[in-house]
Amino acid sequence: MKKKNIILCGFMGCGKSTVGALLAKKTGMSFIDMDSYIEKKEQKTISSIFEEHGEEYFRALEREAAKELAEKNGLVIAAGGGTLVYQANVDTLKASGKIVLLDISVETVAKRLENDTTRPLLNRPDKEEAMRELYNRRLPLYRAAADIVVDADNSPMQVCMDIMKDI
Repeated sequence: MKKKNIILCGFMGCGKSTVGALLAKKTGMSFIDMDSYIEKKEQKTISSIFEEHGEEYFRALEREAAKELAEKNGLVIAAGGGTLVYQANVDTLKASGKIVLLDISVETVAKRLENDTTRPLLNRPDKEEAMRELYNRRLPLYRAAADIVVDADNSPMQVCMDIMKDI
């Protein structure tokens, strides 16, 4: 029996990459960060892709990455923060495994991203306001996509253990 995938979703800063790497190690699965996967294929950073081609182009790359990764098995996939805002990506990834929402408070996100300058959607003077607006828009979509919801305000190890209990 092939192992299905575990797809981690949630807002930027919720710990998808950190928890994903831990979860992969604990389950013997392979970890893939979708943003890193796209960066490798394009040989550019996400910020450069946004800057040079815009968000729409990036979202097309993301859809393609979701399809490619969904064809594989035994992966822990850290979906990009905007990936599961699109129903086509939800359907594609859900067909390949379980979607786990790393549910985090907006206050924790604000703390974690305080000095982060690598997020193209937050590189603006009103960073915190933009973050809160995006968070409030995306959270209901994440909840609708998720098969499992875990509290990501906890430590990465605790989040990992909570996921393993529910998978």
